[in-house]
Amino acid sequence: MERKLVSIQTVENITPIEGADQIVAARVMGWNVVVKKGEFQSGDPCVFFEIDSVLPQGAPWAEFLRPHGFRVKTLKLRGVLSQGLALPVSILGGEVPPPGIDLRERLGVIKYEPALPDTREVAGPFPAEVPKTDELRLQSALGVLDELRGRPFYVSTKCDGTSATFFRSVDGGALVVCSRNWALRPGPNPVWRVVEALRLSELLPPGMAVQGELCGPGIQKNRLGLASVELRVFSAYDARPGAGRFLGYHDFESFCAEHGLTHVPIEQVVQGEEAARFEHSLDGWLERARGFYTGTKNRKEGIVVRPLVEAASTTLGGRLSFKVLNNDYLLKDED
Repeated sequence: MERKLVSIQTVENITPIEGADQIVAARVMGWNVVVKKGEFQSGDPCVFFEIDSVLPQGAPWAEFLRPHGFRVKTLKLRGVLSQGLALPVSILGGEVPPPGIDLRERLGVIKYEPALPDTREVAGPFPAEVPKTDELRLQSALGVLDELRGRPFYVSTKCDGTSATFFRSVDGGALVVCSRNWALRPGPNPVWRVVEALRLSELLPPGMAVQGELCGPGIQKNRLGLASVELRVFSAYDARPGAGRFLGYHDFESFCAEHGLTHVPIEQVVQGEEAARFEHSLDGWLERARGFYTGTKNRKEGIVVRPLVEAASTTLGGRLSFKVLNNDYLLKDED
């Protein structure tokens, strides 16, 4: 499911903030948001902007975010975490659509991208045969907790790097190498250097794609503390005719081992009675996402949670998989 950066949502409840006269805390979806006192009551609709929304310059209702580059980020106000932005529906200046409709085009909102590739490196669009790597945050899709309940699942570390996809076409043609959104031309960039180091052009079978994070010196402050740029694979996708599926946990591990690939650290595998009794909750997963990268004093970005056996999600309209970011990282380390 593609992120709905801006949509109509409901203010579920309002909570006072100790010592604050002008602001209160609100709950929208799974997010805690600080709003102006008196602006909303429980049950009111709002225009909700998710984290990493970039508001349009020139819109009067967005002007207060100019000092922050118009970007919606995680903040801490009067000791309360605020993740997202809730504004009155009056900013729409007209018809209020049903909840959940993406309003980014209507309001001129775009998604923040930390780094765009040099246009000279772009070879073309991302291959249509392979899904992109944009994982949804748990707070935006709490229904996934009910879908995961009772299933065996695993937790992997979300490595702080730059996303890359490597795809060998079904006909056995040339390797397609991609950043998060674009196919890249061969060159001296880190993505192609990994291709050479791992011999991916020879190693990947036709019709298979691997997706992972490039981590190491010069990338996102190298919070994993690596000596050189390395690939940490988090998904393997079978794009052959009749397949069109991600590999489940055991097949994924076997695939990486067979082809000499390093996958992201697996923090926990939960199955059997433990999975049947596991209490999935937003607060529990937020706490679980905290911590540090192994062998460092650097806060980890978070975790990714998936069932051991691949499953479809009605909530997400796609793969049952979600990420939970470390709030300590968001407040103190996020660029």
